[in-house]
Amino acid sequence: MLYLLMKLEIVFVPSAFKHKVTQEDIYHAYSTAIYDGPIEDYKNKYVFIGFNRAGNPIEVFYNPIGDEKIKVFHTMGCRDGVIKQMR
Repeated sequence: MLYLLMKLEIVFVPSAFKHKVTQEDIYHAYSTAIYDGPIEDYKNKYVFIGFNRAGNPIEVFYNPIGDEKIKVFHTMGCRDGVIKQMR
């Protein structure tokens, strides 16, 4: 599967895979994102919510590290608290 990410470069750190989310699922979540915004009470930390390849919502936490570059540091199945923050 090919993902066109509008020139976005994604850098992954090992902690991004702690909950067994794959790179392919993260790319797919980005391409299907329904939310992207800052995390409350944190500076320079953001989350996007999208769907993995199985259609399940996942949360992807990242830091912007350049104009079109992000560092993903945490991913997992989407929790209720993150969904509430989106509202």
